[in-house]
Amino acid sequence: MSAGPARSAAANAADFDVADVRFEQLTIVDLIRHGGSRFAQAGLTFGHSYDNALDEATQLVLHALHMPHDLSPVYGASRVTTAEKARVLALFERRINERIPAAYLTGEAWFAGLSFKSDPRALVPRSPIAELIETGYEPWLGGREVGRVLDLCTGSGCIAIATAHYHPEWDVVGADINVDALSLARENKARLHADNVELRQSDLFAGLQGEVFDLIVTNPPYVTHAETDALPAEYAHEPELGLRAGDDGLDLALRILRDAPDHLSGHGLLVCEVGEAERALVALLPELPMAWVEFKVGQMGIFVVERSDLVEHHARIKALADAR
Repeated sequence: MSAGPARSAAANAADFDVADVRFEQLTIVDLIRHGGSRFAQAGLTFGHSYDNALDEATQLVLHALHMPHDLSPVYGASRVTTAEKARVLALFERRINERIPAAYLTGEAWFAGLSFKSDPRALVPRSPIAELIETGYEPWLGGREVGRVLDLCTGSGCIAIATAHYHPEWDVVGADINVDALSLARENKARLHADNVELRQSDLFAGLQGEVFDLIVTNPPYVTHAETDALPAEYAHEPELGLRAGDDGLDLALRILRDAPDHLSGHGLLVCEVGEAERALVALLPELPMAWVEFKVGQMGIFVVERSDLVEHHARIKALADAR
């Protein structure tokens, strides 16, 4: 007979726990709308994974509720508890008052369909190169054989790891000068079980002497001094080393173009992101046949160039890079 009272007490305790939870009249959608309104009113800057107030509010709400980022809209009408509301509003206040990018508040950023750990050790993953990765770098590779790939200036490791994820038959090296960024990249390598990725500390190609790759992908710093100095407060949370790149944003890109032929196989290809520095690069090297990639949302300052063309125009590229 003692088993009966024991079960009854447990049931009563469980009932008490549920009954003690206070539900608000607010729903998940209400909180997202409220966050979007607050963010717009506060004049926040977006662009770290998400480009608008509502999407960023959605990211923060779902994180605070421990819900998946792709939660079905069916659950939008669900009411939240008092404790959940408090967690959401606390995140909103930090986003507004401290101007911290949402990915740093949640500790997560999505890139090429994969979840990466994100914190101030490296830039928030956000390159359009993600689209190239998901399409296998085609049509630019043209079906050529690829064995080794280099992601130069790897940061959080997102490009290297995503490339390795979608192409497990490729050996991928991710290189960066920043030891803090590399520590984050190592955590992301373990997070996504990217066993075919090797991470190296290197100042551009300096630590890769004698190594050759079939594909080099790079998203180096390309923000000018003037633009870096004028960036909104959100960018101050990111390492400046990953942003600043001289008066025209090309200090590192020109060095990469100069040295890449020594590290590309005969049929090798370089994919490089220069963002808003595209115009300056074209003005400096109008004769270099760079193919500017068109993405779903348009041109995004990313070009593709063959090793053979880099070799042909090496003298001019070297003169420009050496003058920096």
